[in-house]
Amino acid sequence: MHNLFKILFIISALLISSCSLQTRPNQGEWTHFRGSNLDGISYDKSAPVSWSDSINITWKAKIEGRGWSSPVVYDNQIWCTTATADGKEMYAICTDFNTGQNLFNVKVFQPDTLYRINAINSYATPTPCIEADFVYVHYGRYGTACISTGTGEIIWKRMDLQCEHVQGPGSSPIIYKDMLILHMEGTDIQYIVALDKTSGETVWRTERPQECYDPLEWIGKKAYITPLIVDVNGRDLLISNGSAVCIAYDPDTGIEVWRIVQGEDSTIAMPVEEDGIVYFYTSFVTPPGSDPYAELMAVDPDGQGDIAITNILWRIKSPVLQLLTPLVKDGLLYTVDSKGTLLCIDAKTGETIWSERLKGKYHSSPLWVAGNIYISSTRGETLVIKEGRELEIVSSNTLEGEIWATPAVVDGSILMRTSNYLYKIR
Repeated sequence: MHNLFKILFIISALLISSCSLQTRPNQGEWTHFRGSNLDGISYDKSAPVSWSDSINITWKAKIEGRGWSSPVVYDNQIWCTTATADGKEMYAICTDFNTGQNLFNVKVFQPDTLYRINAINSYATPTPCIEADFVYVHYGRYGTACISTGTGEIIWKRMDLQCEHVQGPGSSPIIYKDMLILHMEGTDIQYIVALDKTSGETVWRTERPQECYDPLEWIGKKAYITPLIVDVNGRDLLISNGSAVCIAYDPDTGIEVWRIVQGEDSTIAMPVEEDGIVYFYTSFVTPPGSDPYAELMAVDPDGQGDIAITNILWRIKSPVLQLLTPLVKDGLLYTVDSKGTLLCIDAKTGETIWSERLKGKYHSSPLWVAGNIYISSTRGETLVIKEGRELEIVSSNTLEGEIWATPAVVDGSILMRTSNYLYKIR
């Protein structure tokens, strides 16, 4: 039976398009962290702008354990990961999109040894990625697995990919062609690895350049970012901003194309792209006699080698330890910095158009749906604002529990994961 599933896996993989992620996603799919293009943008024509625990809720499903991974959706299945609070058991959960009923509850890993995590992290923070017939789940150093969405059977596992996260796992996997790409960046070792989707075997592995990391303190070498694939003049690049350096790699081979060196401690937010320009938060720097700061950079990704002098279009200072990933849409970049300030920035110039200080902490990344921006806080509140050069608040909506996971939007419905439940809001 196991061999049969592997044969079906290979046939299915051959039928799946080998195109990169930068295409218009199919309706009814939300396949990665921040959507099928990893950009936080939904092409649905409408979505709810007001709700509560009793209003506009189609269903809510209890999720046992603790996990900050976002839901992914394919073929009316919603998948996310969770773990017991102590991390001793790690699960992949499948929920029916239409009914909210549990379809699969797969125990994926039961580690013999556990390592500490940050108080704001979980043992199931990386978001899965999904395609026809298979979902891929990742728990950092504890393991990576491929699961059949038809049966819930585990097709393959890797438990040998190790690093010292220190504060727990955070980077989500992405699918590229016939590969699954993972970031393993700890205090001891920092590398990127591409696995064959059908077998889990290593296709390529690239170490971060040690000349960039050797000057850092050991605690600063870790990173938790999810990479981005961008098309640059017909060539795909894997954009990956580690703690010491942002590097563009050839995603087919793992070979470095260009780099921008800056930073001394931890990156978390992933890069974003629009109209051929890449935006990313650096890790922080500490000038002599000054407080540390990070920077938000705009970069022309068409280059080679060290492009710090030639290709940075603008840079603005920002508070350190940026958790959420910005959203860029129609020339405007929306973000909430780590001090809780909501910003709208002109993506061409780096000029702040407007800003607003928010209450609470915002770690869930913003989404764009039908002209509105959705931003969720750890207090369970989601702020809906109109896109544009003037701040216009549409609504504020609260659910029971905390919101750490970035929502998904499918068929006009918002899938919102709180600390206790998965909600379908319609």
